[in-house]
Amino acid sequence: MGEFPSILPAAPEIFLAGSALVLLLLGVFRGDGSTRLVSHLAAAALLVAAILVLSHTGPRELAFGGLFVVDGFGVFMKTLVLIGAAAVVMVGQGYAERQRMDRFEFPVLIVLSSLGMMMMISANDLIALYMGLETQSLALYVLAAFRRDNQRSSEAGLKYFVLGALSSGLLLFGASLVYGFTGTTNFDQIAAVLAGAPQFKAGIIVGMVFMAAGLAFKVAAVPFHMWAPDVYEGSPTSVTAFFAAAPKVAAVALLLRVLVDPFGGLTDQWREIVTFMAVVSMILGAVGAIQQTNIKRLMAYGSIGHIGYILLGLAAGSEMGVRGILIYLAVYLVMTVGTFAVILSMRQQGRPAEELAHFAGLSRTHPMMALAMAVFMFSMAGVPPLAGFFGKLYVFLAAINAHLYGLAVIGVITSVVAAFYYLRIVKLMYFDESPAEAIDRQDDGTVAAVLVGSAVFTALFFIFPVPISSGAAAAAAALFPG
Repeated sequence: MGEFPSILPAAPEIFLAGSALVLLLLGVFRGDGSTRLVSHLAAAALLVAAILVLSHTGPRELAFGGLFVVDGFGVFMKTLVLIGAAAVVMVGQGYAERQRMDRFEFPVLIVLSSLGMMMMISANDLIALYMGLETQSLALYVLAAFRRDNQRSSEAGLKYFVLGALSSGLLLFGASLVYGFTGTTNFDQIAAVLAGAPQFKAGIIVGMVFMAAGLAFKVAAVPFHMWAPDVYEGSPTSVTAFFAAAPKVAAVALLLRVLVDPFGGLTDQWREIVTFMAVVSMILGAVGAIQQTNIKRLMAYGSIGHIGYILLGLAAGSEMGVRGILIYLAVYLVMTVGTFAVILSMRQQGRPAEELAHFAGLSRTHPMMALAMAVFMFSMAGVPPLAGFFGKLYVFLAAINAHLYGLAVIGVITSVVAAFYYLRIVKLMYFDESPAEAIDRQDDGTVAAVLVGSAVFTALFFIFPVPISSGAAAAAAALFPG
């Protein structure tokens, strides 16, 4: 009985695992007609889990013999993941019904994937890290290929599976090297070995590089980005919205946890890797999206650029840099969910409207939807005073504070280049003629609520940024306890 209280820090994860099993049984016994009910219950379960996460206000706690850690950093990141996942479940239901892919397994897979993400964020051991990563990834592979009768969806699932397996192999190889040279898989003990055994440093650095490469696949950082455009385009749009939101946040959280916790003593070594990935991600994200005609591929390249800016904050290697990253992630999550809510709402002659040409003249046929989309595009371009500007501002300030002036200059230049393709969508909506077949907006009250909430947050973030900025500051401080 003495060991029982040690599992209490994992109460949100245990609740979510139980919820997934109950929802699966409910779906099996009630059949495919239960999809909408299961979706609503899944969203509710994710939000309840978020409340359970937020209920932890105490100091850093360990569970399961040090495998699992709960701290301010984990609370902030888990809350973002759960809110993002719940929003995608709600906005994706109508799309799934119209595409005749409304099966109860879809929301259950999102819940299971979210469970894996929470385990990743709280990992305090290489084994716990891998378990969380695979729990997330296995569900995502199925989601990418969810439309089995669609060739592009099956191709997306296969590509994601093959490259995901490669990234897992790199991560495992790196973890085995780290274990071999340190004799432990626990993050705290790895940090202690690094502090006291410099003779093993070369082997540990090689292991760390392989682990960083495996995690870079998960965040789609260049040069490990090649899966993102094809998987974003081929997957069902509701799945793409999920990929772009919650897993991205969880993977960045894991990258931060791994590089700062066990490998905090090797900051000078991993900063070189992160700096390279930041520069090439910002450049490719800005240039690669220019010639895209599909909105989902454009969002994929845009997300690669956003990862570049996030890595810019990580390259600073400071508490200020992590704080900037957390603010950026919170803003990015809201902008991405809002943008995909617009994309999910658009149909033309009964088919999803995913080409940029479909946005032409949208301001005349659906003015409020065009206004919301314009807010998101201006924000992603970093135009003040919208939320996206402040996200970039914080990471640029962190880079300047760390004397990474060249990185900051490259970030500003690539932001200007990226503004071209974001503002092109605004130009299409407000200055081009509508196509012959008008866009038929099909959504429900849930999508409208998410859309309005996202747009209001993005537009008015500058009035009251304190909840996000103070929460990010506390989370960053938890990751840098010294």
